[in-house]
Amino acid sequence: MNTAWSSNDIDDGRQAGPRPRLAYLLSIYPAISHTFFLNEIAALRRLGFAIDVASINRPERAAGPASALEASELKTTFCIKATSLTRTFLVLLKILFRRPQVVFRGLRAALSLDSWNLPATGYALFYLAEALLLGDWLRRRGHRHLHIHFGGPVATVGMLTAIAWQVSYSLMIHGPDEFYDVEKFYLRQKVERAHFVICISDYCRSQVMKVCDPAHWTKLHVVRLGVDLGIFEPRAPVDRGDAIEITCVGRFVPAKGHLILLRTFSNLLRRGYSLRLRLIGDGSERSGMESFIAREKLGGSVIFEGALNHEATRHKLMQADIFVLASFAEGLPVALMEAMAMGIPCISTFVAGIPELIRDGLDGLLVPASSDQALSAALERLISDAELRRRFAIAGRQRVEEFYDLQKNVRSLADTLQGYL
Repeated sequence: MNTAWSSNDIDDGRQAGPRPRLAYLLSIYPAISHTFFLNEIAALRRLGFAIDVASINRPERAAGPASALEASELKTTFCIKATSLTRTFLVLLKILFRRPQVVFRGLRAALSLDSWNLPATGYALFYLAEALLLGDWLRRRGHRHLHIHFGGPVATVGMLTAIAWQVSYSLMIHGPDEFYDVEKFYLRQKVERAHFVICISDYCRSQVMKVCDPAHWTKLHVVRLGVDLGIFEPRAPVDRGDAIEITCVGRFVPAKGHLILLRTFSNLLRRGYSLRLRLIGDGSERSGMESFIAREKLGGSVIFEGALNHEATRHKLMQADIFVLASFAEGLPVALMEAMAMGIPCISTFVAGIPELIRDGLDGLLVPASSDQALSAALERLISDAELRRRFAIAGRQRVEEFYDLQKNVRSLADTLQGYL
């Protein structure tokens, strides 16, 4: 989880000419688990972009107070699902009578997405209603281009908006969900209709290439995510003289592999290692995790912190000896970048874009996803070798400085956006 943007990071001295106005569409904003959106938008504004943000869903709230930036974004973000039914009905009625061609274009596009699948068509019509509301907001704000993060349902709304209101759109694809069922998410249609597409990793671009016609490959660009290196700085060495502390930051969902981590942790405790596990996050898997902890009698060694705000998360990371993310599926986790930037030796899995961030044995350790035996062996290596932890701490920080510096990568994003818009 990223923290709020710092005051001294990006200056706009390098920009060539005026920056464009831009509307962002996100599934949920601000979001606890995707605070890199907050940083990215703030950074682009510092570079001169005028950005308005629309969110499909109501924003999440973390434990603790919101930052000043989050509070400001909460006030100015257009939340589609926060629109009252009365207001929704009146806006849709206004569009139908004043701009019937907008409704007809949108209806034709929605019905053609998967015309023989009644449930899918029902969802498409619901997305169309959101698209009409979004397009009305874009028109009132004077926007002619929509930039969309993720390729799932939020991009379906964005694509229908673009078709109905005849505006252009771009995508920033993260994965992995849209790669699992490209037909369900209409990924080929979204990519081929898009003005341009930004991918967060080379792996991500390969998956997009796989589903679209090679004629569209030239509009696919890799722009990596990043972290604020001025905020996520190497912490002072922890010399607590007792248990090694393992930390994991991530939503409690099946894809994050928390149960594999817990099984590994339980096995290492039985073998006599003095360990403590700190889990930061929340989600649907929490009850299953708590049941496992109760069965294995791990309650005194596992700490549930809940979904913390950004500063609290960073503070907890300062106490970590080892960071572990045992994911089954990912895009490219910003949480790993943050831990590496803070000089915490990391273990993760050979999944998606993670090997682009961590080179196994050089910047940290990678293990096969789902293998608690391999994860156990990797943890034993780091627990038993303080010098290896120190080397990975230095190498991980250097890796992030070279390829995942938020300042550099946002400038690359700004240049890409400027080039097209």
